[in-house]
Amino acid sequence: MPKLSADELNDPVTAHARRDYVTLHVQHTVGQALAELRQQQPSGRILYFYVVDDQDRLVGVVPTRPLLLSPEDRPLRHLMNPRVISIPAEATVAEACEFFIMHKLLAFPVVDANHRLIGVVDVDLYTREMADLERREARDDLFQLIGVYSSPGPAGPVTSFRQRFPWLLTNIGGGLVAAWLTGFYESELNQLVALALFIPVVLALAESVAIQSVSLTLSVLHTSRPRWSELLPRVSGELLTGGLLGLSCGLVVGLVALSWLGLVIVGVSVMGGILLGVSAAACLGVTIPAVLKLLHLEPGVAAGPIALASADLVTLLAYFSLARYLLNGLSV
Repeated sequence: MPKLSADELNDPVTAHARRDYVTLHVQHTVGQALAELRQQQPSGRILYFYVVDDQDRLVGVVPTRPLLLSPEDRPLRHLMNPRVISIPAEATVAEACEFFIMHKLLAFPVVDANHRLIGVVDVDLYTREMADLERREARDDLFQLIGVYSSPGPAGPVTSFRQRFPWLLTNIGGGLVAAWLTGFYESELNQLVALALFIPVVLALAESVAIQSVSLTLSVLHTSRPRWSELLPRVSGELLTGGLLGLSCGLVVGLVALSWLGLVIVGVSVMGGILLGVSAAACLGVTIPAVLKLLHLEPGVAAGPIALASADLVTLLAYFSLARYLLNGLSV
């Protein structure tokens, strides 16, 4: 079975579409359609029978079993499904593969702007692409979260350094900014030293959720191509998940802090910091890999460091800002 190269994923799907498909006329009966098939004796593999009108426009699809088992006098228009899922001719191979993931069909017709049938792509296209993609990308996931990239080919120390180090600067920069933020809220820490006790657990929860979201997003990106129009719905869904995770974890840790120290400000700050930090981390974990992919950058090596550094900054900012707000409210 021939493999698809990375370049071929950007080919127009028409370059890989089969032309030996079978069409039936919408005005025929089952008997007339079967007689025409016997006369044509198509050579290609038949998964679905596509129904066209006088202008060769696609108007329906008939699976093989209903066609063979229906009475011969039954009109095809009563047998066919008029809601045909078709692939536009301007789609790429990668976009066509998304149809197999979303709709779970064995083949799709390819149509032009006038909805005329010009070809068919079957599941072989998808399986070839997946087989090659898994071989090329499965090795890259293990180290992506800490900014270590497993190269598909032999790479010298200098090449590996150049691939890894720039993205690790994100963690260094994030750590330095986090230290600056801590100093910026020094007065709050001096007033309430107990706030510092919970910084590790607040950051750890946000980082863990960010890692989970990045991992799940990367697995999706291996089998589907992101689009800008799909980014907002994905982020919205992850925001809800992150909010539920943050609320649950925040309640647990906040109640522990409250029962341990008896300080309402600390308990509420921990609870709110975890809720806001985890929610933001979940959104960042989805957004960053998708945006990197859309910008034609490698999300496997860059998404982890950027997401972790961003989650740390947002979480610390939320935690300390909430504590400052509560302290100022009490002092008024």
